[in-house]
Amino acid sequence: MSSQYSFAQLVIGPPGSGKSTYCRGMKEFLSGLGRKVAVVNLDPANEALPYQCEVDLTELITLQDAMEKLRLGPNGSLVYCMEFLEKNVEWLHTQLEKYRGHYMLFDCPGQVELYTHHRSIKNIAAQLQKWNIKLVAVHLVDSHYCSDPAKFVSVLLTSLSTMVQVELPHVNILSKVDLIQQYGKLAFGLEFYTEVMDLRYLLAHFSDQPFFQRYKKLNEALVGLVEDYSLVSFIPLNVQDKESMYEVAKAVDKAGGYAMEAPMSTAMGANFDFFKTATVKEKYLSRESDDVVQK
Repeated sequence: MSSQYSFAQLVIGPPGSGKSTYCRGMKEFLSGLGRKVAVVNLDPANEALPYQCEVDLTELITLQDAMEKLRLGPNGSLVYCMEFLEKNVEWLHTQLEKYRGHYMLFDCPGQVELYTHHRSIKNIAAQLQKWNIKLVAVHLVDSHYCSDPAKFVSVLLTSLSTMVQVELPHVNILSKVDLIQQYGKLAFGLEFYTEVMDLRYLLAHFSDQPFFQRYKKLNEALVGLVEDYSLVSFIPLNVQDKESMYEVAKAVDKAGGYAMEAPMSTAMGANFDFFKTATVKEKYLSRESDDVVQK
């Protein structure tokens, strides 16, 4: 490839976290800012795309093809498709060269193993960087997990494992934040979850069921692991809210080194993290949710 840099987001996360919807919304948002945006579908199972796709992996291989020809299940077929893409990465090289200079959005599959311990996505990302594509991993998780302490700890572990495995500048997103209270009242204020504060308080809200009590020490160790790394934090997102999209775009640009020239692009003072969640709380959370349990 040429020496000209392209900037890109590697959009990853579990199934149903809103990756394709995010790519559609981010393409519309960035196009409105005047950027040339190209969306690259790397999900061989994603045949009903909600956006216009410039590069589509299904032109090379589909999940259905792998299942029928190799007699694999959906998970095994998805892993095979990623390994097939890795071996045929020159196909991707040729396709991307047509969009040199565009801002790229890579819409990735939703199988968590691809980001926590399998190496194909990591190797493909390393190859993209050799082609002068500056990547930022954008990891989406559904915000409804905040309403269940045990599930939120699982999300933290998955996010941390993904950050360590993928080895890219990284932004974690709590998606669908406008629906966060439909799944139950939060035990703490939203900033507790976005900034991943003292997680010992979260353990106190685990269920009294014998299962959780039996593994109390394990849960304490897992929470301690997340805190020891001190890497995980989240940005709340509602794709339909331009202010919310702007905050995410600004964070991604900062992580990837893209100079975003906008009126508030340098307003990143010491109180930024507080104001980042303040608007979201005002729009989507009731006053009762602001009551943080203090000890």
